[in-house]
Amino acid sequence: MKLVTFRPTGSDASGSGVLSRRPRIGVVLDSGRILDLAKADGHFSGLTMLDVIRDQDVQMPRIRGLLAMEAELPSATLHDPRRVELQAPIPRPVSLRDGYAFRRHVEAARRNRGVPMIPEFDQFPVFYFSNPLSVIGPGELRVGRRRLQQLDFELEAFCVVGRSVTNPTLGQADDAIFAYGVLNDFSARALQAEEMKLNLGPAKGKDFATALGPWLVTKDEIEAAGRFVVTPYGTLVRGAMTAEVNGIEVSRGELSDMHWTFAQILQRAADGVTLEPGEIIGSGTVGTGCFLELNGSKVTNDRWLVPGDSVSLTIDGLGTLTNHVVEDPNR
Repeated sequence: MKLVTFRPTGSDASGSGVLSRRPRIGVVLDSGRILDLAKADGHFSGLTMLDVIRDQDVQMPRIRGLLAMEAELPSATLHDPRRVELQAPIPRPVSLRDGYAFRRHVEAARRNRGVPMIPEFDQFPVFYFSNPLSVIGPGELRVGRRRLQQLDFELEAFCVVGRSVTNPTLGQADDAIFAYGVLNDFSARALQAEEMKLNLGPAKGKDFATALGPWLVTKDEIEAAGRFVVTPYGTLVRGAMTAEVNGIEVSRGELSDMHWTFAQILQRAADGVTLEPGEIIGSGTVGTGCFLELNGSKVTNDRWLVPGDSVSLTIDGLGTLTNHVVEDPNR
């Protein structure tokens, strides 16, 4: 199941030709149309994606019941995908952590800085906290001049926590995952380089925008597609990862190459604390998945994102997340 948060436009927004103010939650059907859950069942009126995740044992069977009646649903409950604006599937997650799970990226980044691979990488998964209040979805990335100094993308996946867990086993951590999606960890590298000298961060180099989308793909859909790879250390999701800037492929990797599984990162994050439904955990950058690495490896030559650029991240089975860089003098 693909779950979305969206706002209708045009005739789907009560004929006004403007964007509907209140985001809605829906399901992307096989036809590509979006089922408006509140229109199909008044029970969902006013609910957010966080409400669905927190009460998944009640809400998900109800959604599956609607999908079983798809042929009988009135046309008014369905939206043309060309007449909606997708939001981040969870516009305001409870928290946002980002991991460091791909060995190839870590090795290349350290090699480009002239330092050896750090042995602690193999001892435990690490993560940092980013800013859940700066989450965006597909569409414009509005960014100010200071962050436009060496603006970078990062090709990542994420999982969303669906159940409360404290000190979980790996199996419990795996079971706590509700769904997966595509993440772009936008990075202001000039700012990041300054603050990382102080060995605290990343902070201002990261806190201005993290893109999530285009939807949440639930575990049952991934399993049905045969994309789960079961390991003794937790489940991996199989899928080619690519990044295109202005239609030109610049990065390619594989999601199942994660050295640390999402279950392992989640287990580490829940060590001594309780994770709650609606918390987001990113995978970290796949190998080749950012200009910082590509420039350092001489694949690209001092290439960074600039206003007017369009960056599209695709993960097979999870979708394509596209953002357009727009300079905003107020930021």
